[in-house]
Amino acid sequence: MGIEQELVNLAPERETLLTVGAFDGLHKGHRYLIERLNQRAQERGLLSGVVTFNPHPKSVLQPHSPLLWLSSLEDRIKSLRELGIGLVAVLSFTPEVAQLSAPEFVALLRKYLKMNGLIIGPNFALGKGREGDANLLGSLGQEMGFNMEIVPPLTINGEIVSSSLIRQALAQGDMMKVKNLMGRYFTLSARVTSTDKRGQVLGFPTANLDIKPGQALPNDGVYGTITGINDKQFASATNIGTRPTFGGSEKTVETHLLDYEDNLYGKELKVKFIYKLRDEKRFASPEELKFQIKKDVDKARIIAARELK
Repeated sequence: MGIEQELVNLAPERETLLTVGAFDGLHKGHRYLIERLNQRAQERGLLSGVVTFNPHPKSVLQPHSPLLWLSSLEDRIKSLRELGIGLVAVLSFTPEVAQLSAPEFVALLRKYLKMNGLIIGPNFALGKGREGDANLLGSLGQEMGFNMEIVPPLTINGEIVSSSLIRQALAQGDMMKVKNLMGRYFTLSARVTSTDKRGQVLGFPTANLDIKPGQALPNDGVYGTITGINDKQFASATNIGTRPTFGGSEKTVETHLLDYEDNLYGKELKVKFIYKLRDEKRFASPEELKFQIKKDVDKARIIAARELK
């Protein structure tokens, strides 16, 4: 299906005020811009809308430099709607779309999404070769008859909030910085594919999570987490790594739920990462590992108790 057919299928009922972007992770900076979008749309009697892409444009333009996602497309769509966005337009990003000039792409938004205005960040650009920067889009607005507003970036502790900055903090295991930038704890949503028998022998059974390719993860180590199953929350300890004590080589994400007895296989979990407890390491024996896991679990229980009270 071409981009025009995708746009035809969206057909908003009235004129729109749009923003365009990946909105990966929907961090505080994104939410700051979306708050302005909703405010302006309400003032002008327009429908607020977000145009986003799947897959991420970078994965098409730079296929040899894969981008790790902070949030799935489904989670982004759900969150955008929860924030009050009236129209969420997900467009397929293809090599053909990448060749559209800024005027061509803007003309499509005007024609099919009834774009009356556009709100962007100061470093935003669209169109082939990112030619459609703020200056060009301002000129196009005067020619085509739509308003454009630039929202200044949100800064925290002197740093501009961005998905890239969050990925850096995630790669360092700095979960408090991640929370500060995102406005919430980093969360993984995944199905349990198996339970680890070795963990049962050690007395700490774990659930192995089915992590999708391209999902950004905290760096290897053990984390104090809170795991949600349906509407219930449980203290948990989550390990990311290769289990070097047992000679593992494949990276896994496995979580141990405290005070949970039922079978987890096939269940959908939401694991909220609160704090990094330690780096992953190789222990001299299973007994030494078991002793350390008990300490990890005790710390995880304390950390979760502060959040669940």
